[in-house]
Amino acid sequence: MTNDAKATFTSIKNPDARTKKRNAAEKRFRAYGLLAVAVSVVALLFLLSSIWTKGSGAFYQTYLTVSVTMSAEKLDPKGNRDPDEMKKVTTIGYSKLIAQNLIDQLAANGIDTSNVSDKNIAKLLSSESAATLRNQVLADPKLVGQTQIFTFLASGRIDGYFKGRVTMESAALDNNISPAQLVIADEMKNIGILSIKFNWKFLSAPDASELRPEAAGLGVAILGSAYMMLVVLGLALPLGVAASIYLEEFATKNRWTDVIEVNVSNLAAVPSIVFGILGLAIFINIGGLPQSASIVGGLVLTLMTLPTVIISTRASLQAVPPSIRDGALAVGASKMQSVFHHVLPLAMPGIMTGTIIGVARALGETAPLLLIGMVAFVRDFPASPPSGFFDPATALPVQVYQWTQRADPAFTERASGAIIVLLGFLLVLNSVAIFLRSRFERRW
Repeated sequence: MTNDAKATFTSIKNPDARTKKRNAAEKRFRAYGLLAVAVSVVALLFLLSSIWTKGSGAFYQTYLTVSVTMSAEKLDPKGNRDPDEMKKVTTIGYSKLIAQNLIDQLAANGIDTSNVSDKNIAKLLSSESAATLRNQVLADPKLVGQTQIFTFLASGRIDGYFKGRVTMESAALDNNISPAQLVIADEMKNIGILSIKFNWKFLSAPDASELRPEAAGLGVAILGSAYMMLVVLGLALPLGVAASIYLEEFATKNRWTDVIEVNVSNLAAVPSIVFGILGLAIFINIGGLPQSASIVGGLVLTLMTLPTVIISTRASLQAVPPSIRDGALAVGASKMQSVFHHVLPLAMPGIMTGTIIGVARALGETAPLLLIGMVAFVRDFPASPPSGFFDPATALPVQVYQWTQRADPAFTERASGAIIVLLGFLLVLNSVAIFLRSRFERRW
């Protein structure tokens, strides 16, 4: 071998300059990819920790335990124990009764309230307390004349004090709370009158007014979202699967099917607010359906979800090997039998996964629901189906939007808590999709 040949000879162990350059570029690309993944993970962790820090307080609440003597003279002046007559006593009367019993209870425990007026002592309690007691008494008039222990919500400022939103310094500048009231709250906590417990009402109670953030809950929003998802599953799944089967297995490939396929792909990229405008025009203005109803929200979200279901279903059908179809036809099965008995069962994991992902996307949509009036304040729970589909309702993302628009900082905490609940539902849906794919997926 000549000296020139030896000079140009390269190997894996002795790479030339071009190979070294290519290997260096590959290492840089891997480093960039690893850096991108690391940045994404850090950003996700920062986002989740921020939401949890702001919203975890919504899952526990401050309560006052008050022994209330339900005076017959004040709650049932005529003494007939007739709920219709007792309804004439408003929540103002119940509020004064609870406040007086709380004052007496504080005095009995040696807590000095001389520098705080009776009116401000009453402000330690949520205004929801009077309504809660009134409803219980009207439901069971036998309670009148008895002395029982009740657990009431503390006011939003007192709750905020024990969660760090309110301080002695901020209370000095606040017209709704004073440092003296916070001192009494500390003393009540020390003797056990005041306690912090898990707030189940946050998941089951309806929304509350801007003056009662401590009583606001997600009950109506969760039920409204559930109703809308039932409508989406009941319509998008059969319609989307049927359309996909026809387009993929039965339709003749021509200009019209090409136009349909292009439009389905385009619809999947249309902004969600456009579907809200369409729903407002068709279902409410033309169809006459009620605003802020679960049925309208479900129909709008169905229109938005259909393209996703069709695309994912067609991809699942295309993933089934042609040999499955050919084998079924070879043994005498009809075209429909080969599709429904062989192809569709094998494609079902992908179909279900795509459907669940589409439903998860619909669950988090806000813009189309705002256009059909679901931003309205809804206090009453919708009835059970099917009539409940036509009752006023709201949805989880809309509830988050509403709470972020309110001035009280407690609603910001509630909004972050609602986001945690929404993320929990999305996590469950995506986990179900992963389970279905891994459980039923078949390999050929």
